[in-house]
Amino acid sequence: MTKPHRDPQATAELAARTMWAADEASRGLGARLVAVGPGTATLEMPVRRDMTNGHDTAHGGFIFALADSTFAFACNSAGETTVAAHCSITYLRPAHLGDLLVATAREVESFGRSGIWDVTVRVGDTVVAEFRGHSRKIGGSFIDPPATV
Repeated sequence: MTKPHRDPQATAELAARTMWAADEASRGLGARLVAVGPGTATLEMPVRRDMTNGHDTAHGGFIFALADSTFAFACNSAGETTVAAHCSITYLRPAHLGDLLVATAREVESFGRSGIWDVTVRVGDTVVAEFRGHSRKIGGSFIDPPATV
């Protein structure tokens, strides 16, 4: 059996639907998948009261989780099972209760089984954080049935 042929946008949309159906973590954060394309994804998340810290700003762990989820949707947009190998984030400005965080991921470079992705997290036009993720393809498609002989 051969893999069904799909254009890259259709593949990205199928991959996102498949992942979203099983992604209780992102849904639990109140995140919403806004857009997905080949090598790209955008998610948004409102900052709730239970996401604020002792300084009454958004806890960095929640900002990281949103960026990491966005990274996951982007690096899995080809339907190949891909995981994070390393991630880092730089917080530039605080976010506050009621802010709508919008994270946009894009592929920087892909080589063999590895890739580098950047995610920018904004509130409106203001950049709150920059995230860089290193991905690793671990084999197999999570959207296509396995090939049979």
